[in-house]
Amino acid sequence: MKILAIDSSAMVASVAVITDEKLIGEYTINYKKTHSKTLLPMINRVVSFLELDLNSLDAIAVTTGPGSFTGLRIGVATAKGLAQALNKPIIEVPTLHGLAYNLNMLDCDTLVCPIMDARRNQVFTGIYRFVEVDMGNNKLKKEQEVVLDQTAMDIEELIDKLNSYDKKVVFVGDGIQVFDKTISDKMKVAYQYAEVSIREQKASSIGALAIKYLKDGKISNASDVKPEYLRVSQAERQLKEKQEMK
Repeated sequence: MKILAIDSSAMVASVAVITDEKLIGEYTINYKKTHSKTLLPMINRVVSFLELDLNSLDAIAVTTGPGSFTGLRIGVATAKGLAQALNKPIIEVPTLHGLAYNLNMLDCDTLVCPIMDARRNQVFTGIYRFVEVDMGNNKLKKEQEVVLDQTAMDIEELIDKLNSYDKKVVFVGDGIQVFDKTISDKMKVAYQYAEVSIREQKASSIGALAIKYLKDGKISNASDVKPEYLRVSQAERQLKEKQEMK
């Protein structure tokens, strides 16, 4: 199986080509440029360097949210355009499932908590752990288990929930910088931050999860795919507030 994976759910733009045997290539940019200017050139560069025949792909994988409203729209639109042109299915990967998968080698007693800054003292978050599954013949594999599915919540509410599990926590995501002080003040259980090299979105993690989803038959038609924002945009919220004030 061969997957082209795309993640533009945050400031990071990342593209990867991965099979069930190896990561063939990955291109990641974390810089203040709009994804509308970077994403397609990145895909073209990866395709060119790898001499990739796009028709050899089995599917296109993309993060569908939550995250940046603009970033998600660009990523999803790009994936849909490619899938329709190539007549390939799309594999939808929830943003936070993919972000947590950066840490898929942790033991099952450690909770992985991705946090993305959602403004207004909130984070897009979820809680995950990785359990070992016996494949037979002395072979084990790691499976992602969702403890709390992705949602938007107040950072202090999240910390209270994490403390209640009484397990070590590893945080990952751009919310670390924003909420570092709140975390250090409120966390009562042992915790640490993911290393910088795996702290933010990586298309290779999206692709690795997509391989699993594809094997399980979790595919979508391009026409059915849409971003999952989890909450209304700031513009929609401000419009509603104005309407309520009239």
